[in-house]
Amino acid sequence: MTNIKRTPLADVHETLGARMVEFAGFWMPVSYGGIIEEHLAVRERVGLFDVSHMGEFIVSGARAREFVNQIITNDCSKLEPGAIQYTAMCCENGTVVDDLLVSAIDGDRLMLVVNASNIDKDWEHIAGFDRPGGVEIENASDGFALLAVQGPKCREVLHSSPLFDGLKQQIDKIPYYRGFTFEHDGSEIFVSRTGYTGELGFEIFLPSVKAVTYWNEILRTGSDFGIKPIGLGARDTLRFEASYCLYGHELDENTSPLEAGLGWVVKLKKEQFCGIDALRAEKKNGPARTLVGFELEGRNIARQGYAVLTDGVAVGHVTSGAFAPALAKSLCMALIKRDNKNQERMFEIEIRNKKVPAKLTPLPFYKSRSK
Repeated sequence: MTNIKRTPLADVHETLGARMVEFAGFWMPVSYGGIIEEHLAVRERVGLFDVSHMGEFIVSGARAREFVNQIITNDCSKLEPGAIQYTAMCCENGTVVDDLLVSAIDGDRLMLVVNASNIDKDWEHIAGFDRPGGVEIENASDGFALLAVQGPKCREVLHSSPLFDGLKQQIDKIPYYRGFTFEHDGSEIFVSRTGYTGELGFEIFLPSVKAVTYWNEILRTGSDFGIKPIGLGARDTLRFEASYCLYGHELDENTSPLEAGLGWVVKLKKEQFCGIDALRAEKKNGPARTLVGFELEGRNIARQGYAVLTDGVAVGHVTSGAFAPALAKSLCMALIKRDNKNQERMFEIEIRNKKVPAKLTPLPFYKSRSK
C-alpha cells in the first residue's frame, strides 16, 4: 500500500469500520454496513460521501474562460460567478478524454473538477494547450477535500450545523448547478448544488486540513435526520440508477459524447475546441452507436462488456449493469449500433454463456430529484 494515496478522511473511515479498497490509486471506503442500506438511505433520507479523491484544477486570469473553452465541448464563455457547467474534454478524433465540471469561483478563476482515475492524464492534456497571456493553471488536487451531502433531507442537515450559520438563505435558494463561497476560520469554502446520485444534494470543497472537522460535524448534526456515511458501492448504484455516465464505462477514449447521449454538452457552434471537426462530421452523419437502457428478467446481472444480441448477432455491449435497489429491477446501460434501436426487436444479453431476454427501457431509469 506504499503507493496508494489516502484521503484526509481515510483514518476516519477505518475507525467507522468501513470496508476499504484501492480505487483510482486511493484507499477508499466501499461500504460501512451494506450497499443497499446505504443506497436507500440516500434515496429516502440523507447520506454523506467522501469524494476527496476527485481532482481539482484551478485556471485563473482574465482570459481563463478563453483558455478553457478551447479544451471543453461546452461553452463556458458566459459563466457568471457561481455558475457550474457539466462538460467533456475530447481528443482530436472526438472521443472522450474525461467528463468534468467547470465551476466559476469568481470572475477570473475557474475550477475544473475531474475524475480521480484521470487526474494525471487530464493534467497532461490541459497543459498541452497554448495559454493566453496572464492565464495560470494549478493542479490543486492534493490541497482539497470534497464532501457530498445528498438526499431529500440534506438542506435540513446543513441548516442544523453551526458550520453553515448565516447561510440558510443561500442553502435554500441556490439553484441547481450553482455554487457560493464563504469563509470559515480563514479558509475559503465553496458549496455547490451538484451531485451524482439523482437526489437533492450539495458538494463542499474545502481545504484538506478541514476535512475531519466538517465530516464529524455533519455526521453529528445529521444524526437527527438519519444520515449515513456512504461508500463507493452505493455511490455507483445511485449514479447507475439515475443513468449518469461514468468514465471507464459509458465514456472513454473509444466513445464520443454524441454516442453516450451527451450531445447537449457539445456546442458545435463554438468557433473551435479540441475534437470539434470530428464531432461536426459525426453529428452530420449520425453517431454509429447509441446508449440505451435494458431491463432483464429476474435478478440476472449484466456486467460491463457482456454482449448485446439480436437475432443471435452481437450488436453492442453492456457499459454498466446492476440490480437497482430503489426500483427493484435488474437493469443495464449498453452501447448498441444505432440502427438497432428499435422497440420491436428482441434483445438478449449473453451472461456466462446464457442468453437472457432484455427489454429496451427508457433512460434515465430513475427520474432525478436533484433539481
